[in-house]
Amino acid sequence: MGHGARSIEEFLATLEQAGIEALVDIRTAPGSRKHPHFGRDALAEALGGKGIRYLHLKGLGGFRRTLADSPNVALRSSAFRGYADHMASEEFAHAYRELVETATAETTACMCAETLWWRCHRRILSDRLAADGWEVLHLMKPGEILPHRPSPEARLQGGLLIYDGAAARLL
Repeated sequence: MGHGARSIEEFLATLEQAGIEALVDIRTAPGSRKHPHFGRDALAEALGGKGIRYLHLKGLGGFRRTLADSPNVALRSSAFRGYADHMASEEFAHAYRELVETATAETTACMCAETLWWRCHRRILSDRLAADGWEVLHLMKPGEILPHRPSPEARLQGGLLIYDGAAARLL
């Protein structure tokens, strides 16, 4: 879910209607100058008031550098390619394990700033979760939930999600 410019009331209503018990903040920097109610402390307090646990996992955050020898050549966006490259790192693996542990125990939502999931690194993270057998749903607004559509250029290779556009897709 992306917080965008929505009110904290709409944000919380969306989470409540979806039965969310834990919110994992996957922003690299968990703050917002334009929307201070989505800053780490204010958000954690608002969520706590609704019985929703807050967890920040910086290792799942975006704004990653593209590797010179990136195998993710099918991703035209350097931001998406950088995030896909980051998914091969130990930092990502550690944070991803923590996300999976949380989602195994509680109904969990991941949050970033970008409202539209297909324009955010949540798109790439959602592909990884789907490849691992998770049902991924995108919370758009109260009462509007969209199923994740995996990227057609994604495939699993050696336990890693690769975006090389090869025909042998596993998603």
